[in-house]
Amino acid sequence: MKIIITRHGQTIENKKKIMQGQLQGNLSELGINQAIKLSERLKYEKIDYIYSSDLKRASDTTREISKYHINTPIEITKELRERNLGIWQRKTKKQLNLLESTSIIKEDMVNGEPLKELYNRANKFIKKIIKKHKSSDTILIIGHYGINQVIHFVIKEKTNYKDSTIIIPEPRLDNASISIFEIDKDKNHKMHIFNCSKHLI
Repeated sequence: MKIIITRHGQTIENKKKIMQGQLQGNLSELGINQAIKLSERLKYEKIDYIYSSDLKRASDTTREISKYHINTPIEITKELRERNLGIWQRKTKKQLNLLESTSIIKEDMVNGEPLKELYNRANKFIKKIIKKHKSSDTILIIGHYGINQVIHFVIKEKTNYKDSTIIIPEPRLDNASISIFEIDKDKNHKMHIFNCSKHLI
């Protein structure tokens, strides 16, 4: 099975460095252009099924992509929502006195979704699509920075817990970037592309 993972286009909140979590988010002018360029990049891909987060910034990006895949089934799902960031939502790192390098998937926050639950959610989702779809299918996933990172870890089985913290070896995932994996029923995998954004230039 081929899995293509992408992130929504830039939002107004991204631009202002506001942490969105499970807020809806609104694509900025740049984000709309990114979604259009992303849709053009995926135009000739054989896509058998699309899964998208139900948050507006992701579903708006999905809408652009689907213009070239009008017969492809789309499932809008809460399973791909960004992590609930609790008291961090609607705030900037500066307002919270956090270092700029602070990651939303490296630590827990008050009233937020625990890291272990985030990992379990991603793991359950990947198991579901492996079971549901044929080995010849190409699946497109449109999500968010945090949930996409953890999906990468689930596929690559590189996530470890230490004092409830996820160890992160990968660089960040850019808006409207693409990662492509092949994976089989036993979760053997091959990564073809990681965080590619050449289509946005």
